[in-house]
Amino acid sequence: MTKLILASSSPQRKKILKDAGYKFEIVHPKISEKVRSKNPVKIVESLALKKAKAVKKNGIVVGADTIVVLRSEIIGKPKNENEARKILRKLSGSKHYVYTGVAIVDTVNKRYIVDYEKTEVQFRKLSEEDIENVCGKYLDKAGAYSIQSKNDRFVKNIKGDYLNVVGFPLEKFQKMLKKLQNRIYLCD
Repeated sequence: MTKLILASSSPQRKKILKDAGYKFEIVHPKISEKVRSKNPVKIVESLALKKAKAVKKNGIVVGADTIVVLRSEIIGKPKNENEARKILRKLSGSKHYVYTGVAIVDTVNKRYIVDYEKTEVQFRKLSEEDIENVCGKYLDKAGAYSIQSKNDRFVKNIKGDYLNVVGFPLEKFQKMLKKLQNRIYLCD
């Protein structure tokens, strides 16, 4: 069996794959996350592929990238607590979308597949106290919040894949892994 490699420093992605029974190695890719596109799908797919291709080991390499989109504004990880406050105020009472791109690169057979998942998230109205309580907690997460945190009940409703909002659409990944053998793309 070919070795599975997760090209990510995300503890959520690690937990999702581990809980699903996958055995894998973790490699933290060092890439620039700057992209020129304003298209959410192109952003997450290109960054996921860039992360996976940055790993220089033989195996099946999985890269992923998640962003939040509010209206047409792309929201990534906050740089600091002040930016987290601004993001949470924007998301308060809103409907926004979480996009995660997933890339799977078979470095041995020089094949890859890339896709994405999109989930709609409805936030409840947040008080200033709510925002202050968490503005420093999720600086490592797109949108400055964590849907899986038990004490932070910001999400009123979701339409789509819950695990996508956590950070890794497991069902999409599993379908892609199966398709990798049928839909062949040559690596650059």
